[in-house]
Amino acid sequence: MGLLEGKVAIVTGAGGGIGRAQALLFAREGARVVVNDLGCARDGTGASHEAADAVVGAIGDFGGQAVANYDSVATVEGAARLVQTAVESFQAVHILVNNAGILRDKSLLKMDEGTFDEVLAVHLKGAFFCTQAFAKQVVRQGGGGRVVMTTSVSGMLGNFGQANFSAAKAGVYGLTRTAAIELQKHRITVNALAPIAKTRMTEDLPMFQGIDSLTPDHIAPAALFLASDLCGDRTGHVMACAGARLYAFKVVETPGRFKDADNGIWTAQEIASHWDALVKV
Repeated sequence: MGLLEGKVAIVTGAGGGIGRAQALLFAREGARVVVNDLGCARDGTGASHEAADAVVGAIGDFGGQAVANYDSVATVEGAARLVQTAVESFQAVHILVNNAGILRDKSLLKMDEGTFDEVLAVHLKGAFFCTQAFAKQVVRQGGGGRVVMTTSVSGMLGNFGQANFSAAKAGVYGLTRTAAIELQKHRITVNALAPIAKTRMTEDLPMFQGIDSLTPDHIAPAALFLASDLCGDRTGHVMACAGARLYAFKVVETPGRFKDADNGIWTAQEIASHWDALVKV
C-alpha cells in the first residue's frame, strides 16, 4: 500500500518541474491528484491546458487517477474552483501542495510596481487563497489534512535581483508559521519546502550551468514525507532540499544582553560598542 493510499491531493503548478515530480510521485503512492497549472510562461504570461493535461496523461499511463485544473491560484475565485475540482472529482481533499510560481527578476532600482505585485500575487496571495479554501473544506470534512508550502532560499536569505520573489517567499515562511499555529486544532499540519532544483524557472541561472544533480526528483520525496502520515504532528517547519542534501531553516534568536543601569534604556552609542556581543549566536 502506498503512503498516500485513499488520499486526495492538490498540487499547484504541477505542469512541470518540481510540481510535476510531486504529482507523479503522489499518484504512484496511491493519491488521487488534482493537477493544477495555468500553463503560462515563466513570467506568468499566456495560458495553455497542455502542461496539466500531459501530467494527467502520464499518471493515467501507470494506472493512477488524476484530473486537471487550469485556474490561476492568484485569485480567491480560482482557489475556490481548484478545491471544488477536488471535491467534485474525488468527493474530498486531504493534501495541498502550494507550488505554483512565476519569476520576474529585476534589480531593486529597476523594478516597477506591477513586476513586484504580480510575483507576490502568485506566490504569496496564491498560497494564502489556496490554503484558506483548502482548510475550510477540510474543516467541513471533520478535520485532518496536510499543507506543504513552497518557500525559497531566496526568501530566507535574500538574493540579488529578486526583491519581489524574495519578499513573496519570506511571506510564505510567515504564512506557514501562522497557519501551522491556527490550523493545529483542526489537525492540519502546515510545513514548507525550500527547494533548489534545475527547472524551467531556474535553468538559465548561472548556479545551474553544467549541473545535473539538482533535479525535481530530489525534491518530491521531501514533499511526500510532509504530505504523509510519516510526518506525524510535525508542523511549522521548513525543510530545504538541494540534490542529495536535506537540511532545515530556522529563525535563531541570539542570547543578547541586558542593560541594568539607566532604566535599561540603551543608547545608540552603546549598541554600536556592544554590537558583536548582541548578534553572537
